Amino acid sequence: MLYGHDKIDILHLPTPLEHLRNVSEDLGVDIYCKRDDLTGLATGGNKLRKLEYFLKDAIDKGATMLVTEGGAQTNHGRLTAAVAAKYGLKCAIITADEYPGEISANLLLDGMLGCPVYFVSDMENGKQAVLDKFAAEGEKVYYVPMGGSNEIGMLGYIECAAELDKQAREMGIPDANIYVTVGSMGTYLGMLLGLIDCGSSLKLTGINVLPYAEDTTDDDANLEALKSALWDYYCTAKDKLAGGRDVWGVTPDDFVIETVHIHGAYNNAVSEVRDTMYYLARKEAIIIDPCYTGKTFEAVVDDAKSGKLPAGSAVIFMHTGGLPGIYTKHHRVELEKELMPYMHIGEF
Repeated sequence: MLYGHDKIDILHLPTPLEHLRNVSEDLGVDIYCKRDDLTGLATGGNKLRKLEYFLKDAIDKGATMLVTEGGAQTNHGRLTAAVAAKYGLKCAIITADEYPGEISANLLLDGMLGCPVYFVSDMENGKQAVLDKFAAEGEKVYYVPMGGSNEIGMLGYIECAAELDKQAREMGIPDANIYVTVGSMGTYLGMLLGLIDCGSSLKLTGINVLPYAEDTTDDDANLEALKSALWDYYCTAKDKLAGGRDVWGVTPDDFVIETVHIHGAYNNAVSEVRDTMYYLARKEAIIIDPCYTGKTFEAVVDDAKSGKLPAGSAVIFMHTGGLPGIYTKHHRVELEKELMPYMHIGEF
């Protein structure tokens, strides 16, 4: 039990912490990869750590159905559907995105898992309509927030921080700098609080991929808005997990975030990010996605090349999954154009 909450064990933990020898030699920085893409169930990903706690809470409350929200290609939604299928619950996903014109990537997997996706024109009203529909059909619905990011979901990464700290100490890198994606904030904030809980000397850098400011191209405004949102999230977690006691002693100055890798939008197709994806695939045979992990590993590469990460220092890249993202249409068409030279058709 963690801060008054228990979980149902879904995953095979710990996930591996791997040394990336080829990339390390190339960049002059000792780079490791925490493989939270290998969490199992429906191609895996970081959200499953959160869903262990949501599932326990839902079953304890007698839920018959999980409902969540996100983008049309939400990884979190796909994994919520996976957990529901595994444990005999119904599931639905709600999105305010437009239908992309094809059933591919996460949408394809959602359908395979038997999970309907509702495309609504207005999230607030559409979500309520969907919830009312299933309640009228007799379902006891448990709502999981976007990205699994509330005080319950955060517990999965409070727990992960202790797991990673133990691995890092065993591998002789107790002072490494962890690079992790910041989107809906739960993974980052959970890691921060977990590292404090276990007295870790690991450092944490968040790479923002989801714009928080109205001007998505203003890095400073995004940083300010994100820190404000993180502070609100922290205060909620402090109240609900620790009874209002400031057991972690966090201030906004403790949020170490980079916003320069947003590239002006969320889940946009960016050539520099694709180059980073090709680089890691060709050096280490590790596949990252264009929305989350691609931007985060781009930050690792850029900071190593610029000297922000000192030569010989250790860095841990958190691989949070997202594999289906490479099959979404607006990413896939760009990948296909660039990779066509590898296709030799009728040459011999």
